[in-house]
Amino acid sequence: MANSRPVGAAPRIDARIGAARRARPRRVVSCAQIDALHATRHAAAATPDGAAFDAELVIYRLEEAGTTLLSIPDRGYSTKLRSSSIDIVRSALEAYGWAEKVIRPPVPSAAKIDRMDEALSWIPLIPEDKYVLRRIVGARCLISPLTERHLYPWRRLGAAIGADHKAVQRWHAQGIDLIVAALNRGRRA
Repeated sequence: MANSRPVGAAPRIDARIGAARRARPRRVVSCAQIDALHATRHAAAATPDGAAFDAELVIYRLEEAGTTLLSIPDRGYSTKLRSSSIDIVRSALEAYGWAEKVIRPPVPSAAKIDRMDEALSWIPLIPEDKYVLRRIVGARCLISPLTERHLYPWRRLGAAIGADHKAVQRWHAQGIDLIVAALNRGRRA
């Protein structure tokens, strides 16, 4: 027999893996889908009185900017070149490429980098005396491009600031409201 597994084992495992993959929806697959989603959200956010920005659009753009920022490859000069030595192979498994590869996110397009620059320039619209709100909004927009999870969940932000996670959520909403108000003021002027 070529297959030595029990008769009912493989389909159950495959069914559980398939169900887990279907239960975890992915956000967006390609850059074209991101661009299309951006265009539809931007068009849907336009209101009759001419205010084109709302909290949902600002949060979406900031999260897209954070994802783009973390997916930009870090190339160029570093101290790693000066301070490292040749890696020594310590086992046979490492010698033949059995070690895990580092998964890298795709390089973002120029349009995404332009949108990132625009969105990250919104954070200074929060007044300087509210620097805690700036920190919260800036930290909350960072999303891992590989796992699509926030790098700083509400509880970790609360622990870093020394406040309750519910208070951090309120402060984040206040920071987003300040950005929306400033963007809409600039749009009307």
